[in-house]
Amino acid sequence: MKTTLVLLAIVALSSSAVIKQQARKIASLRAKLIKEGTFGDFLAEQHLARAESAGSNSAVASQPFIDYYDDFYLGDIGLGTPYQNFTIVLDTGSSNLWVIDAACTTQACKGYPQSGYSKHQFDTTKSSTFVKTSQPFVIFYGSGSCRGYIATDVLNLAGLVYPTQGLGVSTSIADVFGQQPVDGILGLGWPALAEDNVVPPIQNLLDQLDEPIFTVWLDRHVKPEEDKLGGLITYGGLDNVNCDAQIDYVTLSSKTYWQFPMTSFAIGDYSSNTKEEVISDTGTSWIGAPAAAVSGIVKVTGAKFDWFNQLYTVPCVGNYPDMIFTIGGKNYNVPSTEYVLDLSLGKGNCALTLFDMQGGGFGPSWILGDTWIRTYCQIHDVGQGRIGFAKAHHSEI
Repeated sequence: MKTTLVLLAIVALSSSAVIKQQARKIASLRAKLIKEGTFGDFLAEQHLARAESAGSNSAVASQPFIDYYDDFYLGDIGLGTPYQNFTIVLDTGSSNLWVIDAACTTQACKGYPQSGYSKHQFDTTKSSTFVKTSQPFVIFYGSGSCRGYIATDVLNLAGLVYPTQGLGVSTSIADVFGQQPVDGILGLGWPALAEDNVVPPIQNLLDQLDEPIFTVWLDRHVKPEEDKLGGLITYGGLDNVNCDAQIDYVTLSSKTYWQFPMTSFAIGDYSSNTKEEVISDTGTSWIGAPAAAVSGIVKVTGAKFDWFNQLYTVPCVGNYPDMIFTIGGKNYNVPSTEYVLDLSLGKGNCALTLFDMQGGGFGPSWILGDTWIRTYCQIHDVGQGRIGFAKAHHSEI
């Protein structure tokens, strides 16, 4: 499917420092490949590629949770002097900005033909403000890695300009990035999560905002294989159009990810009253949960595991209870219209937007990805170290 560039909508009067940036939801690669019947083969190829990469490289880095197989949300930025434009993932689950170096000539860096998208690569020789450093750059994500070197240059994010933003210039990227219509990532997490001590863009831009906050609203579309306008990020203020006025805040338990405690979870006759650490992450499409909670959800919904496509399925037509998350003494309900998703699996089956958080012992136990964020607007309060939730408005559900 031919993918068009994301358009920016900047609402910025001379007397205002509240900036609105439209985000475009990009069609789910998982949905596309499932419809073609090739997703299982694709996963096998990706697993082999990651295993070979791990065996040939001993570099160690943190692993943000972003998953490039599903829906994610993009915006445009400008880099350099004069500006070169890039379409990037807006990711609250990581903290680094990176784009692809024009010197990278692999097919992944240029974009695979089947993606319908030719990458915008950063020609550093054409920027008069570009400064290269000798510091190497590497990040491992849930679905692949990128590596290159650290540099600084002018960043324009929705009309907000910072002259010396640190960024990674990637000379090598994983094949999965070549399958997707993106030129890089802009992390909206905290400095402690950033690789190589690079200051995240949002931190550098705070003094230009009316308030040190940004609000994320993600729209909900019935067909995940379609490209559509996907949401809005409001830098410096609240989104009073797409989000309810009632906002409930919870203090962050860690300023790395947007992390906070959850006191209980319930669905149907399953409940867990164990206090657990969770994160809000725009870069993760579904909800990641501990094994016990996944088992409980599967039992309540009658879900079965599809080994080829590596996901849980339920009949599309059914009476499924809300997921109920208790955070800061308040219950947040996520209805089945959000967590039961039609991916064209056939035979009347839909997917549960759920995956098992394997491993454990360190970091958060749950990832509340786009399934959660589409239900509740996320108000990221950098100034007070807290996150707020307000019911999101949608037109399709």
